[in-house]
Amino acid sequence: MDISVRTVDPTRQRSECYIVAVYDEGSLSPSGTAIDKYSAGTLSKLLKRGDMAGRSGQKQFLYDLPGIAASRVLLVGCGKLKPLSDTQYRTLIGGVIQYLNDAAIKEAVCFLAELEVETRDSSAAIRLGSEVVVHQTYRFSQLKSDKNPSQPALKKFTWHVAQTKQLTAASKAARIGKAIGQGMALTRDLGNLPGNICTPAYLAQTAKKLGRTHGMQVRVLEQKHMQALGMGSLLSVSRGSRQPPKLITLDYRGAKKPGNPVALVGKGITFDAGGISIKPAAAMDEMKFDMCGAASVLGTLQAAAELKLPINIIGVIPSCENLPDGDANKPGDIVTSMSGQTIEVLNTDAEGRLILCDALTYTERFKPKAVIDIATLTGACVIALGNQASGLLGNDQALIDKLLRAGKHSADRAWQLPLWEEYQEQLKSNFADMANIGGREAGTITAACFLSRFTKKFKWAHLDIAGVAWYGGASKGASGRPVSLLTHYLIEECDY
Repeated sequence: MDISVRTVDPTRQRSECYIVAVYDEGSLSPSGTAIDKYSAGTLSKLLKRGDMAGRSGQKQFLYDLPGIAASRVLLVGCGKLKPLSDTQYRTLIGGVIQYLNDAAIKEAVCFLAELEVETRDSSAAIRLGSEVVVHQTYRFSQLKSDKNPSQPALKKFTWHVAQTKQLTAASKAARIGKAIGQGMALTRDLGNLPGNICTPAYLAQTAKKLGRTHGMQVRVLEQKHMQALGMGSLLSVSRGSRQPPKLITLDYRGAKKPGNPVALVGKGITFDAGGISIKPAAAMDEMKFDMCGAASVLGTLQAAAELKLPINIIGVIPSCENLPDGDANKPGDIVTSMSGQTIEVLNTDAEGRLILCDALTYTERFKPKAVIDIATLTGACVIALGNQASGLLGNDQALIDKLLRAGKHSADRAWQLPLWEEYQEQLKSNFADMANIGGREAGTITAACFLSRFTKKFKWAHLDIAGVAWYGGASKGASGRPVSLLTHYLIEECDY
């Protein structure tokens, strides 16, 4: 997808389609007013007839307007003349892109950057809109038998800005939005692949390819290496699978000077049947999405590398399958983590924390200035927050505040939950240092309490993305979240 920004003269710039806003009661946006003037009042005549009322979501093509260089003008209803929320704006842009694709439009010039969006200037709106353009043109068809599957027609999208002095900031914003959208596309591809293809080895191969493309150092630890390091917790999860586990690290060095990196740790359970504590059969196919934390790390690193962010980042991905087997973890088993702490496994379906705890301990060696783990960790988070926000907990309020701001700026929101010491009581075990579950109450919080016991040596935040990582129902598929949130956090950290 080619996304660019320029100042467009509607009487000169040829295009398949101009996209122009119309408000309730037929009032025109500034660009719409200009196009109306250049076309001898064609838009005004149409609006007076009542053919286009400007209701939100309404769309209408006009063809071959006199004096206008585009072969079509798409009028887009934007509702009342007032600032749009992020959700309204995303929905509007997404609807436009879908409409263009349905009409087989290959190239378009968009005048919607002049819409007012709450808390955003025009550049920030272009950033968000560019992300939506890439997101809306995403297709996952590589496993269909049709060798020529239907692909989105739209290939080139140009944002119009009224003043040339806006071009630098707006172009940068479009570049950021595109990179985030492409990072999300990688995350979605990995999430959408089935468990028989996207195995731990496949994730490792993807990381190596990313490393070759963008000059990152990639290292893959095999089972024997993890055994030597004492990763008994992680390895206990992988015992039920024929797929060997992998611990993948990616080292992106974008800063000009050496410095402590930000570490992103992503849960990579490529299929989660629950182990001996097996899940219900209904919707178990969706457990291929249990590696979306790992996929989001790869997508974020791709976006950072595409933008050449001047920051150092370490990606750490513990990956395996969680399946029932004669050698699999059993409820009541006790395992020893890399940190030396022992864990009573009361539920084998609480496996994400068992692989993350060893990955977090391993991350200490990189002397990170901050560690963020990303995991589809608990169904309790889905119940608490639905599919609107990621759950956010941690041991450093300044880090949490940065992530909350990044979530707001990216329209990829998170919501902080408490991590009070009193919740730790629920993890008590009569036989080990801790249990891996804390009962029904406060499941998202006690999962983070468990992880907090392995993060005492660094600033740490935990993103539970169980509710946001994929869509269900007819729209089933990976969402690409929270790549946008994480990329915005990194951008703010390096003042890009």
